[in-house]
Amino acid sequence: MSLFSATFFPGLLLLALGALLFAGARSPLVVSTLKAVPRSAYATALFWGGGAFWFLCIVWNMSAADLVVFDSPKPFVLIFAALALAAFYYIPDFLAVRGLCVLVILAAWKILTGTFGEYDAPQHLPVNIPTVAAVVLALYFACVPYRARDFLDFLFARPQRARWLGAALLAYGALLATLAFMH
Repeated sequence: MSLFSATFFPGLLLLALGALLFAGARSPLVVSTLKAVPRSAYATALFWGGGAFWFLCIVWNMSAADLVVFDSPKPFVLIFAALALAAFYYIPDFLAVRGLCVLVILAAWKILTGTFGEYDAPQHLPVNIPTVAAVVLALYFACVPYRARDFLDFLFARPQRARWLGAALLAYGALLATLAFMH
């Protein structure tokens, strides 16, 4: 991933999320949909399935130096695919939150490798600091996923909270999207 991609695409994502929160904070459909995500079967399929698929693609493309036990990545893929499928059946509670955490960590890995070594670029710190903060939050929510439900309840208890967070995400997303063109 290039420095431009590592800055521009997170900026677009923050713009979209900020617009959703800012405009939809008063919409009962948006609020109920977002509050249902932590235990939603559809969100579980999307986030956990997407995270498992991305992880399996990474494992499938492991180099020979990473293969310690087996000569090929195929046994690893089969083992991790079986574990991901077993999670659907044995630990379905808040699996959408954990899947979203997996996606955040894998995306952060791509973003941080895209900005690695670009220390003079003006977008280096504005991208890396929130990315590392997102990893810390993802690790926290992966350990205690019910806190994501509690956070959403707190966020939507008053519409102005979601609007303020949406406005902050919109502003930061616009900053990142602008900084992407400065290198």
